[in-house]
Amino acid sequence: MHPKNAKAPDAPSIPRQELPALDLLRSFEAAARHLSFTRAASELFLTQSAVSRQIQQVEASLGVPLFERRHRSLELTEAGRIMQRAVVDCLERLRDATTRVRAASATRHVAITCTPGFASLWLIPRLARFTQQHPAVDVRISATSEILDLQRHQVDVAVRFVPTRDGDGAPLFEESVLPVCSPKLVADKRNPLKKPADLANHTLLTVDYMDPGQSLTVDWEPWIRVMGLAEVRMKNAVRFTQYADAIAAAVAGQGVAIGRLPLLAELLRDKRLVAPFGGGAASQRGYYIVFGESGRRNPDAQAFAAWLRAEAESARQLL
Repeated sequence: MHPKNAKAPDAPSIPRQELPALDLLRSFEAAARHLSFTRAASELFLTQSAVSRQIQQVEASLGVPLFERRHRSLELTEAGRIMQRAVVDCLERLRDATTRVRAASATRHVAITCTPGFASLWLIPRLARFTQQHPAVDVRISATSEILDLQRHQVDVAVRFVPTRDGDGAPLFEESVLPVCSPKLVADKRNPLKKPADLANHTLLTVDYMDPGQSLTVDWEPWIRVMGLAEVRMKNAVRFTQYADAIAAAVAGQGVAIGRLPLLAELLRDKRLVAPFGGGAASQRGYYIVFGESGRRNPDAQAFAAWLRAEAESARQLL
């Protein structure tokens, strides 16, 4: 038989009775380190008498005393010092091996939080590119308008949508807004969309912010200011709780929505949406990358943030 195919010799077995049980060795190590059965018992959540009995079992199996029991103190015997060095070395090796095995089998992951609109309109259509580049990394997305506590919710990366004056973290991109609708709506000669006044004959698609102090057209205000309009009047309104649903209705030709760039850049490029009145207006809001404490230590979270920035740069080329 070729040497490389030869069967490796079996490792010699160690009779079970020759080794004290691991629990007994843990108790011995704690007692030897503290030189106190009482403190060892407190560390191990045992009673002092239980630790004392376990040490007696180890000594009985070895046939030698490991401690000199004095009136109010303990001292290791020579045999005890030999056993302490061996047990500490074995437990440290076992701990290191356990850590390596767990690390090798642990799932790599990135947990992120962002707004529902950013998730559905910008992130998810691109996400396959990240997972193709990082197939071993699991991604967990928490899409919510709530600003989560990153540490409490164990989130690595947040993409915050906030006023630019409040931007905290690495900027991803700033937002501009403009009216958008389906091409078939613009093509309908019965209800033209050539000038802002024509909006009076169309349905407003808007997000209901559940704030009685806000008007239906709060998202339109930056565009209204740039266009020099006093207000926008429309035939009627359909309200949604999620921005992505309002955009889906716009793609379906059900009305006119305010479009947020660059979230909708690809929909405009692919002509699924059009901007009937031309260019947009800066909303003075933007998206910022913020790391949680875990994200700063997670190389995959750092890679995800770098990928976000690269995708944002590519998205800017579409504008």
